[in-house]
Amino acid sequence: MFESLRDGLSAALRKLQGTGRLTESNMREGLQMVQQALLEADVSYPAAKAFMEKVSEKALGEDVMKRLNPTQQLVKIVHDQLVEFMGPVDSSLHLKGTGVTTLMMCGLQGSGKTTTTGKLGRMIKVRGRKPMFVAADLQRPAAIQQLQVLGEQLDIPVYAEPGATDPVKVCSNALEHAKKSGCDVLILDTAGRLHIDEELMQQLVRIEQRCAPDQVYLVVDAMTGQDAVNSAKAFNEALELDGVIMTKLDGDARGGAAISLKHVSGVPIKFIGTGEQLKALEEFHPDRMAGRILGMGDMLTLIERAQEEFDQEEMVRQEERLKKGEFSLDDFQRMMSQTKRLGSISKIMSFIPGMDRLAGMMGDADADKEMNKIGGIIHSMTPDERSKPQIIDSSRRRRIAQGAGVQPKQVQDLIRQFQGMAQIMKQMSTMGAGGRIAAMQQLMKQMQANPTAEMAPQKGNTGKRLSSQEKAKLRKKREKAKKKKR
Repeated sequence: MFESLRDGLSAALRKLQGTGRLTESNMREGLQMVQQALLEADVSYPAAKAFMEKVSEKALGEDVMKRLNPTQQLVKIVHDQLVEFMGPVDSSLHLKGTGVTTLMMCGLQGSGKTTTTGKLGRMIKVRGRKPMFVAADLQRPAAIQQLQVLGEQLDIPVYAEPGATDPVKVCSNALEHAKKSGCDVLILDTAGRLHIDEELMQQLVRIEQRCAPDQVYLVVDAMTGQDAVNSAKAFNEALELDGVIMTKLDGDARGGAAISLKHVSGVPIKFIGTGEQLKALEEFHPDRMAGRILGMGDMLTLIERAQEEFDQEEMVRQEERLKKGEFSLDDFQRMMSQTKRLGSISKIMSFIPGMDRLAGMMGDADADKEMNKIGGIIHSMTPDERSKPQIIDSSRRRRIAQGAGVQPKQVQDLIRQFQGMAQIMKQMSTMGAGGRIAAMQQLMKQMQANPTAEMAPQKGNTGKRLSSQEKAKLRKKREKAKKKKR
């Protein structure tokens, strides 16, 4: 997601950092590279031009030039303009406290409208509401059946009238049915076309007039680039959209449509689809997305995902054990299992500041293979060895390695890494949320600098292993002590 744009912007900013002192001349050169990166990422020319006018106006001011670190100031300017271009966005659904809230979904065929209807229904149900789907797409073969399959998977009722020919009447009847059945959110899955035409628009306008939906969402495919932006503009002129749901954004390396859409169409992106699974729908936050584009990560979204996906009772148990200073290999393995729920290793790393480039280099297959290998080593240990890895001697290492199908050295490496991690986890147990994030960032930077090294314990550690610098200091201290004795 945004890979080409992120790489282009990073190259422009790296070039400016290497100039030593910023002048108006090299700043203009850097800004031209920023503009080129936007255009190559499929940002529309009018949007890229307007964006660069605002950035240039602020970046070429004397206030920026005189800063101690003007390049960082430029990063902030680009970040703020990205936020302004993609926002403001109200990502709430505005569901009524009483009665039925009606949400109308529209879009072209192939945009992922019906699947997105399922994802939105799941999100609403997780939040404690009672949604109902309406199969109002009477044009596409098997559209009703597809929605019914999604309804069964999510345990959400589907209103359908097989054989019906008037989608306006189907939606109107569904609204009356929802009021009687106790459902409080009605999601209309309307028909699409292969292209925008008058018949499609008139049908949607009649549904809007008859059912008066509280929110109208357009589903667009990010992979279609500026066609998605043009579609949003046309649909908004006919229906006055409340927001756009952009699908397949995780598969679009350019991402220019996400930046252009609000500027060109006037409609904000409200949600984004980030995968095929029904849970892969996120609220769109311009500030967080700007951070991802500039390689700053998105820790808030990662934390929110963790809160949704992790077993909260297990998290409480782990918290209590950490507070007591307890952290075993069993705890470590349970933590790995929880983490897998968030997605692939590279996807998780892309949310962590400074880790996006390493995430791109790390193949998911290799990362998963390593995770499985670690799990195999831990499973080959006895319960006593998992709770007290310090008792594992050379003979135990050979036995564990044989059981896991690895070399004894790999068992030893895991134990060393675990010991360093245990120290960090125990320290993090006493920190607030902000402190934990900072500690995790520090750990990730250390892994990025030397992925194969064991995790160095933080200050206060009583472990015997010392870094080369610490060993040198210790030698000097001992030599001084010997001289004093003489």
